[in-house]
Parts: sequence; structure tokens; C-alpha cells
Amino acid sequence: MTDPHDHRVYIGLGSNLESPRNQINRALVELEHLPLSHLVAHSRLYASRPVGPQDQPDFINAVAALDTRLSPLALLDQLQALEQRHGRQRKRHWGPRTLDLDLLLYDNARIELPRLRVPHPQMSTRGFVLIPLAELAPTLRLPDGRDIASLAGDHAQDDLRVLLP
Repeated sequence: MTDPHDHRVYIGLGSNLESPRNQINRALVELEHLPLSHLVAHSRLYASRPVGPQDQPDFINAVAALDTRLSPLALLDQLQALEQRHGRQRKRHWGPRTLDLDLLLYDNARIELPRLRVPHPQMSTRGFVLIPLAELAPTLRLPDGRDIASLAGDHAQDDLRVLLP
């Protein structure tokens, strides 16, 4: 971290509509410009089958690491505004989307608010989150002590494909 007031956060990115690879690449650039935040690194891009309804295109996924001074809810607001700028519409649970941004981790905090739960409630069961997260931060542990690399290893057989640049 560059400043003791910064918080290290991890953001999951996903898209399966309107040129998903371009949506993710554009979102990574836009994350760099969030107020009081700095994009530290991001994983490679991965293709994955959708969670839930299978009558939709495959997703492109990545994970980004940011240092931010934003509070968790202020960061959530910024992420949701970025989704809206990408034309995100919430029509169907686990349905197709132009851009989905999930706040996965905020330092080592556990956050339980009506609008936000951190760590992200489903992250430990999703290879398309764990594998790119382990790529970025292989020694990272969840607040409950579970090791990201071990969790990712449990999903090594998931139908996840690395996309070439």
C-alpha cells in the first residue's frame, strides 16, 4: 500500500453482453479513475459459463486490486454508478449483464449492512472469482482464515478458460 490511509480492496468484474471483453477492459481503465482510489493490478481475463440460467452467453471475468480511501458504501456507490454508465440493467437474477462489479474484499473486514456484505457471500464457491484472485494475491486469506490459493485449487477443474491478450 502506498499510504497508511488506503484500504486494499478486491473487485470482481464480469460481463456477457455488448462486447464483454471490451466492457471489462474499459471498466479496468475506469476503476483507475475512481475518486480517492488507485488501481494496483488486475488478473488476466477468463471466460466462464454463466451461474444460474444457461440460456445466455459465457461471461468474461477478471479481478482487480485497488487501494482506496473511500468507505465501503462510498465505494459500492461508485461501482454501481460505473455499472450504470455501462448500461447495466437488473432484469433477471443471475441474468445477462453488460457489467457486473462485486466488492469481494475490503481489507480484512467483515461487513454486514443491508446493501453490502463483505467478504462477498458467494466468492468462496466461484472459480471465476477465486482463480483470478489467487493469480493476483496468492498468499491472501479471507477474514475467516481460509487461504485463497487453496480455495482456488478446489476449483481448478472448473470450466474456466484464460483469454489471450
